[in-house]
Amino acid sequence: MDSISSTIIRTFIGFFVLFILIRLLGKKQISQMSFFSYITGLALGNIAGEMVIHKDIKIIDGITGIALWVFLTAAIEFIVFKSSKARGLLDGEPTILIKHGKIIEKALSSNKLNMDDLTMLLRIKNVFAVSEVEYAILEPNGQLSVLKKEEFEPVTKKDSNILVKRRPYIPTELIVDGKIVSKNLTELNINENWLTNELHLKGFQQVEDIFYAELQTDGTIYVDAKIKL
Repeated sequence: MDSISSTIIRTFIGFFVLFILIRLLGKKQISQMSFFSYITGLALGNIAGEMVIHKDIKIIDGITGIALWVFLTAAIEFIVFKSSKARGLLDGEPTILIKHGKIIEKALSSNKLNMDDLTMLLRIKNVFAVSEVEYAILEPNGQLSVLKKEEFEPVTKKDSNILVKRRPYIPTELIVDGKIVSKNLTELNINENWLTNELHLKGFQQVEDIFYAELQTDGTIYVDAKIKL
């Protein structure tokens, strides 16, 4: 087997083994990942990369290394899930940076943050004045949770005693690139005949003429037609 063929085979094997095992671990958004999860992802990618590039590493050894790392990670995640003490030790605890409008300087220092870092994190939350903040809590994943002082909170419909109606639907894709998304129709308990009739009312005779169609919260349909060249 020549070098190129060997690399191709190793890449396919490494990719699919890593894909399957990562799926078994579950999924988190990047913003939800703890430092431990982030390092685990880097380590798994590195092991797979080493197996592909270095021909002196046997494929079975690479797969064993990846599988063992995934097993250990899954074991740690299980312990963290079951034990609040382990969760605090591995993922860390939330830290209050601002309490009752007062900046906790010691908390900033212990988290290696300065005022520029704090104001940047606040701006990400659309808060441009520290004076508006009642509480600011640094989460274990590095995100900042902010509770504004009451006088700076936006007015809600409840505050204004506005009658609120329950939304019958959530915005859902019905047609994408001229094809009906049958799975979504089933989940919404609607059929293609109903969809076709609604499209006819909007002047569309063929589903293929529609680039995108979406069910709105009030039960109406938003339609974006294909551009005909």
